[in-house]
Formats: sequence, structure tokens, C-alpha cells
Amino acid sequence: MTIPLKLHVGGMDCAACATKIENAMKRLPGVTDISVSYGQELLSVTLDEDRTSRAVIEGKIRALGYTPAGPDAARTPANNAQPASIPWWRSPRGGLVIGTAALLAVAYIVSHIEPSWATWAYVAATAIGLVPIGRRAIVAALSGTPFSIEMLMSAAALGAVAIGEAPEAALVIFLFSVGELLEGVASSRARAGIRALMDLVPRTARRLRGSDVETVPVEALQIGDVVLVRPGDRVPSDGDVIDGTSGVDEAPVTGESVAVLKEPGSTVYAGSIGIDGELQVRISRTTADNTIARIIHAVEEAQATKAPVARFIETFSQWYTPAAMAVSLLVIVAPPLLFGADWFTWIYRGLAVLLIACPCALVISTPAAVASGLANGARRGLLMKGGAALETLSKVKTVAFDKTGTLTRGKPQITDIVCLAGEENEMLAKAAAVERGSSHPLGLALVAEAERRGLDIPRTFGGSSVTPGKAVTARLKAGFVSVGSPRHAAEKSALTPDQAGRVAALEQAGKTVVVVLQGGQALGMIALRDEPRPDARAGLERLQSLGVRCVMLTGDNARTAMSIGSLLGLDVRAELLPDAKLAAIAAYRAEGPIAMIGDGINDAPALAAASVGIAMGGGTDVALETADVALMKERIEGVGELISLSRATMRNIWQNIALALGLKAIFLVTTLVGSTPLWMAILADTGATVLVTANALRLLRYGRRSPD
Repeated sequence: MTIPLKLHVGGMDCAACATKIENAMKRLPGVTDISVSYGQELLSVTLDEDRTSRAVIEGKIRALGYTPAGPDAARTPANNAQPASIPWWRSPRGGLVIGTAALLAVAYIVSHIEPSWATWAYVAATAIGLVPIGRRAIVAALSGTPFSIEMLMSAAALGAVAIGEAPEAALVIFLFSVGELLEGVASSRARAGIRALMDLVPRTARRLRGSDVETVPVEALQIGDVVLVRPGDRVPSDGDVIDGTSGVDEAPVTGESVAVLKEPGSTVYAGSIGIDGELQVRISRTTADNTIARIIHAVEEAQATKAPVARFIETFSQWYTPAAMAVSLLVIVAPPLLFGADWFTWIYRGLAVLLIACPCALVISTPAAVASGLANGARRGLLMKGGAALETLSKVKTVAFDKTGTLTRGKPQITDIVCLAGEENEMLAKAAAVERGSSHPLGLALVAEAERRGLDIPRTFGGSSVTPGKAVTARLKAGFVSVGSPRHAAEKSALTPDQAGRVAALEQAGKTVVVVLQGGQALGMIALRDEPRPDARAGLERLQSLGVRCVMLTGDNARTAMSIGSLLGLDVRAELLPDAKLAAIAAYRAEGPIAMIGDGINDAPALAAASVGIAMGGGTDVALETADVALMKERIEGVGELISLSRATMRNIWQNIALALGLKAIFLVTTLVGSTPLWMAILADTGATVLVTANALRLLRYGRRSPD
């Protein structure tokens, strides 16, 4: 019977670990669709149980030195805390460090008590410490990975014993164990970003049952349950407010720094925090499917995909390791055979070269930085769906914006009220009365403004009637009132030449004007426009300071688009049909990578055509499922943050590569001139790996002190 199988695999630190497990799985009959993610510590396969049992798979993983932790369990804060809380000395690697340290200490003591036994004491320490490492090396070689780090260490240690350097061999084994432990600790730190996201969800919720409040685990919540969220409480899962009003801190989820007012009908997200009032929330998503869970899934999938530079490094390392072993052999045999040099000296130096050649630091240089960059972005509401998107963002030359719902709010706002007769509030109240019940965006804006001012909106008699394209009319106590286009008012001869000129000036500014008429007389005119987002100008200036060209690509009319463009200071291409918008993106892309920012719904073709598509303003569901990047917080500033973070990540990657290869080059030279003992060679490799990982972890703190 064929079944899908997922296993958590503890102890994977880098792509080399994943490769060993993948190669081993390929050798097993009936195991297909193999996927190994060291970032998630997850193995996924399709298993034919009639040919290979799950027990065989787990046994193979253990033989390679890793820990299968059972089937893929539901991700909750409770079971997530368990692996993170294991102290290092209780881990398998911690036990190996303690064991090799004890063996080294015993050998050292014996060598001082009875010097004649010193060599045998160190040989024994080396042999015992080498058993688990050698076993892993043999299993890896038989499973399709002959050039593993364990094989390099085993060859170096045995070679050192063979030439009479048993003390150094024992020290190499100990330092190798310490290095593996440090790599594991560093990798665990790199995964801390995901654990921090998971910890945003509370362990329990206050569920309402009639008038009673019961405390239940968040996993017990079902769609339709009503929960109570008090000030200071975290929202247990996504839902809709059905009662109460409160500010909610959404910064942990969206990165939005300003509290958002929530009232009946508002949507709240798991992990956000109530501030100043009680809310009753009807659950709309279970814990396994809420916003936090989906963000975690998106980040983990992103970490599993490889950036182009990461794929290059992995391919390079596959050739690098056997080439380095060949160089080591050449160092051992060439000087004695060609120049009559001392065999002992050059065997020793060749073994040191073998240790220096370990590719761990190089292999981990890119994925460690990418994982940290992705985790940093997720904490700030910037979701990049893979290393490829992150790498491309760092090279972007042009950013193209849709207008409506992206650069602008997506809803018309009243910008000007010109009262021609009577009082302004009275005129606005009459207009709102006519438009009340309308679904037109302009009508909704009029009603919303009247309600915001607390006006007493008059009652209509018989409802409103619509003259398509011209006006909406209703009978009020004061008589018939209509809200219509300037053309409709002109047909009624209700506007003087001066008033018509005022209308033309407002329309020239890209605004939509409606005229309020009563009994054939113009009471006033109201101008509306879909205004830019408050942060739009600052966000565009940030992009321009990064050397990025900003353009607007919109299907709206040129007058409105140019008006918004002039306000924001960016180039505008308007009245673009979908095909024309795609052609514009293709033209920009020919000049260099381009990012397209849209609402994630009607901009899907343009998002797909760009080098990087960024979804914004289409709601959380769409933002999580559309395009290459999603902005959880609907702010233009997020685009600049994305590009800055991607550039910082790429700088970090190249720093890591320079560290890994630079240290190896330095120690290779010192080894060939006889200045590097074996213990320093292994320490150099371990040190490079730790330095590379520590440098990558700096990205977790990037952006906390300054925008750059």
C-alpha cells in the first residue's frame, strides 16, 4: 500500500545534511517523491509499505546520525516548545561532546601519570570517539554520499594515528564534536523566527457558552464559536467582531505599528492584541488554518525553495569536496615523490588540508542568510515566497504600481465642499439623505462624511429614484433634492458661468464633482477623489533614495492618474488596457528586473508578468496566496523595506561566502608552509561555520534600529 509519510528529523543543520538523507532515501525500494527541508527539519516521501517499512526509514535516518521524531504533528505552541527547550547537554551532539571531552581528559591524565602509556591512551580516546562518526561516514558512503564531513574527519583522524600523532587525532575528534554542537545551536537560533511566530498564538481561549465563560485549549475552537478577548489578551484565532469596540495591536501579525480600531463587523487576526476594550469574536478559522499558521507555512515553503545563488553554491560544493580530497592527496604524495621531501611532514600537511577542505561553512553560507532574511520579513509583515524572490528584489531597477487600492485608498474621499446656498452641513445632510441606501462608492462617501460629522440626516418619502448616468433624486420634507453630475446640473440651467468654471477647475485636478440641486437651484457642489495613502509619498521617496525608478501603470483616465502622479512625484502611464499594461511591464523588464505592486485580485496577469509580483491591499487571504511577495500591512513603505532587506540579505550572503573561502585560503597557505597543526585546521573549519552562521543571524535583528 502506498501512503504519504512525513517525519520530523532532528539534527539537520545545512543542505549537506538534507542531501545525505535524500540520497539515502533514493536507495530504498518503494520510496518516491522525496523532499527534505533542513530548515523545517522535515522529510516527506511517498512510501510503498509492501517494499519498505517506516521502521526501515527511521533506522536509516538514525544510522546517519539524525533523530526521526515521529509523524508530522499539528503545529501548536505547546508541541513547538518541546524541541526548543531541550538543553544542549541532553542532545545527542551534546552527549558526544561530553563523551569525547571525558576521553581526552582521561588520556591527558594517563599521559602524565604513566608517560609510556600516553600514546595508547590517546589512540583509545580517538578510537572510541571515532566510533559514532565513522559509523555515520560508512552509512553515508553506502547510501550515496561518499564525500561527507564524517568521512573527511575519519580519514584525517586515522591518518594522524598512523603517523604517530594520536594526541592531535583525539583533539580533532573533540573539536569536531564541539563544532557540530555549535552548528546545531546556531541553526536552532535561525529557526527562532518561526518559533516566535508560533508563540504569538495563545495556548488557551475564553469561549462563551451563553452567559458562561469557559477556558479551553485553542485547538478546541471550532468555526462559529464565540470567544471573549479582554484588554491585553491575544486573539486566539481569526474571526469577526460581533460585539464591543477596542483598539487592536496588529503589529505582531502585519507589522502595522498603529493600533487599529475594531468594532462589530471588523475582522481580527490570530496573535493580535486587544488594547482598551472587550471584544466578542466569532471564530472564522481554526487554529491550524488561521493567519499565523498560514504565515508560518508560507515562510517554511519559502525556506525550502532555493535562491539561484544557493543552487550554484550547492552544485559547486558537490565538485569542490572531491576536488579538495584530490588536492590533499596531491599535497601528500607530490613533494616526497618529486622532490624527495619528508613523507611524515607532507602526510601531516595533507591531512590538515583535508580538514580545511570541509565545505560546511560554504554550503551553509547562503541558506542561513536566506532563512534569517525570510524570518525577519515575516515578523514585519513582509512575506517573501522563496529565496529566488528575495534575490531578485535586491536587483530591482523599477517598481510599477497599480493606482486604485495600491497607491490610493481604493475609496473616494470628499476633498472639497462648495456651498452655494444655505449652510454647508444642511446641504451635506440632504445629499446624504438622497444617497442613503446607495451602493455607489460616491454615495457611500457622502453618507460616511455626514455620519462622521454627526449630522441629522433627513427622512425621505418614497425612497430614491435613479436617472442612470445623471442623478439620484429623492423627496424630502423640504422638497425634491437630487445629487447628480455637472452635466445634469447644466441641463437644468442650475449653474452660473462662474460656478461651471469652478467645476471645471476641480475636475482638472482629477476630482469627481457632484452637484446638489433643490427645486432647480444649486445648493452646492461636492468634489471627491480616491486620495493617495497617507504613507504613499514617503514610501516612494524611500524607493527613489534606493535608486529605484517608480512608475504608475493604470487603466484609469489620464487626468485622474496625472493628478495623483503629480501629487506623489512619479511617472504615469494611464488608460492602459490589460494587454498594454503587460507590454509596458515587458518593456521595463527588458531594461532590468521590475517589481509590480497590485491588489492581488484584478492585477494577477501584471503580477505574473513582472520579475517579482507583490500583492498588497487585496486582503490577507489574497495577499498570502497571490504573487511572489505579500505585504501584510497595506503600506507603500513596506516596498522600500522589502528591497532594503533583500539587499542586506544578499550582502550578508556574499560576506558569508568571502568568510568561508577566505579563511580556507588563509589556512591552506599556512598549512602548506607548516604553520597549521591538525587541531587548528579543524578549529578553522568549525570557526568559519560558526562565523558564517552568526553573521547570518544578524539579519534577524536587521531594521530594528534604523530603516536601512
